Amino acid sequence: MKKSATSLPFLLSLAVAALFVWQTSRGLPPVVATHFGAGGEANGFMSRDFYLRFMLAFVVLLPWLVNFAFERILASPNARINLPNRDLWLADGQREQTIEFLLRHMQFFGVMLAAFLCVVHWLVVSANAVSPPVLDNARFGAGLGAYLLALVVWIVALRRRFRRPPQ
Repeated sequence: MKKSATSLPFLLSLAVAALFVWQTSRGLPPVVATHFGAGGEANGFMSRDFYLRFMLAFVVLLPWLVNFAFERILASPNARINLPNRDLWLADGQREQTIEFLLRHMQFFGVMLAAFLCVVHWLVVSANAVSPPVLDNARFGAGLGAYLLALVVWIVALRRRFRRPPQ
């Protein structure tokens, strides 16, 4: 196994997400509404600087840490990996390809997570563009629905990849 399976496209995706958060945070007020009730009314606030650091950490570090942990776990020859036909997929001839697929697939999950967090950030920026700040719950629901749909597709792709032995 390679020293690190973190791909350049994955890291570039996180860099683009960070740039998006950085650039779109410029117009935020000094005190940012960051938490909203069921009706979209603001009920929690942070300073702009703290919000920016907080959001950058979530958008970049969370997906990266999840992938880093997954990579470290899979690097162990004794890693407990639960797959259909596990013995076949993790046999000496297949193990490297299986691990590489899992790492790429997990990086795609990280990109999806970063994209969803960017959507949440954009909704917070949009909410703070009006006075008083109000979150558009319909747009939040649409963003969450799109993320959950992408997650279902991601899970189905993972299950399909390992449902039958290679030909």
